[in-house]
Amino acid sequence: MFGDMMGMMGKLKETQARVEETKKRMSSVLIDENSTDNLLQVTVTANREIKKITIADELMEDKDQLEDYLILTLNKAIAKATKVNEDELAAVAKDGMPNIPGLDKFM
Repeated sequence: MFGDMMGMMGKLKETQARVEETKKRMSSVLIDENSTDNLLQVTVTANREIKKITIADELMEDKDQLEDYLILTLNKAIAKATKVNEDELAAVAKDGMPNIPGLDKFM
């Protein structure tokens, strides 16, 4: 019984380390998003850190339009980054969970 418990604890620690490695790796995963007319491009990491914003000159003439473009495009990029991040972390966590019958219903 204690051997199983020690084995599970070891597996959980191993999984925790893999989750931390995955979080670090997500800083190097880049997600690009463009406005529908490609006048604005943003790049974020899967950890939702903005890395680059490219703005077409014509957008610089209208502050309100530029603000709208930034909000829409950044929100789309952040949503994609969040999905990638959550999917990666969930996969690592699921792989590292002990095999407890019925636990998969909660994951």
